[in-house]
Amino acid sequence: MAKTVLMRPEADLFPDFNAAATAVLNYLQQTLGFGLWMVTRTEGEDWIVLHAQDQSYGVKQGDVFRWTDSFCSRMVAGQGPCIAPDSQAVPAYVEAPIASQVKIGAYVGVPLATEDGTLFGTLCAIDPSPQPDSIAEHLPLITLLAKLLSSILHADMAAAEQARRAERLQNEAFTDALTGLYNRRGWDQLLAEEEESCANYGFPACVVVIDLDNLKIVNDSFGHGAGDGLIQRAGHILRQETRKHDVVARIGGDEFVVLCTECSATQGQWLGERLQRALLNAQVQASVGVASRHPSRGLKAAWAEADRAMYQQKRLHRACPLP
Repeated sequence: MAKTVLMRPEADLFPDFNAAATAVLNYLQQTLGFGLWMVTRTEGEDWIVLHAQDQSYGVKQGDVFRWTDSFCSRMVAGQGPCIAPDSQAVPAYVEAPIASQVKIGAYVGVPLATEDGTLFGTLCAIDPSPQPDSIAEHLPLITLLAKLLSSILHADMAAAEQARRAERLQNEAFTDALTGLYNRRGWDQLLAEEEESCANYGFPACVVVIDLDNLKIVNDSFGHGAGDGLIQRAGHILRQETRKHDVVARIGGDEFVVLCTECSATQGQWLGERLQRALLNAQVQASVGVASRHPSRGLKAAWAEADRAMYQQKRLHRACPLP
């Protein structure tokens, strides 16, 4: 009966990738056993658990492992089979670092692909004990379920991007009147929405915090009109130097934030440096902090970390003022 349900095409059975992944993992665990079934995402060196059906290992959603340590990295590279009833009989799996970290007697793994064919992650399973050779007969079904998940993922990601664009355009209540950027209310909502996308699909993201160094001096010396002009100039530069799908907000008098979606830690650091150079070239002195989202902590933690980094730089600027 479970197999028949999974093969039905009605969209209401799988309203999104999360529901589909949960159904697939439950079905496979009930049908084939295994101590742990997972849907994962690869991102650089990280191997991120998006969904887990765990009976043996204590693995949960949001856990992060090293991709190159895994059996899956070797399976994707063609060094080991998709199904290994006895993983100890496969040299590539015996040599994998994860084999010395946890007890793995049997392995199942197939790739999940993005719409352009690149690797998204894997649908995989491990068990502490070797399994019967007959489990290899289930490879066509597991591969079919992986393709089903990939198709739903493609549709989900396209719909999420459309919704993201529409939501950012629809509500003037989210807009800062002085700069035309998002205000604190808009930032809070969009940060929460992006956190949900990151948690569901394993997207990387970074937060950049920018605080103007000399707004009070400008206000005191030249008046608030000049201060407003400085804020507007900074906002224009930040919007001009970021990507169209990044979120740029003014959340305080002289504080700006940028949410860099689908952005690695390296790309985030590069963007922070680029923004600071662009502001300085426009004679806007600012302190900048950057932090990347860790799957186990989320975007709010990245925001707090970037804020701390910004204040650390601000203290350095006060100690050694820019010329």
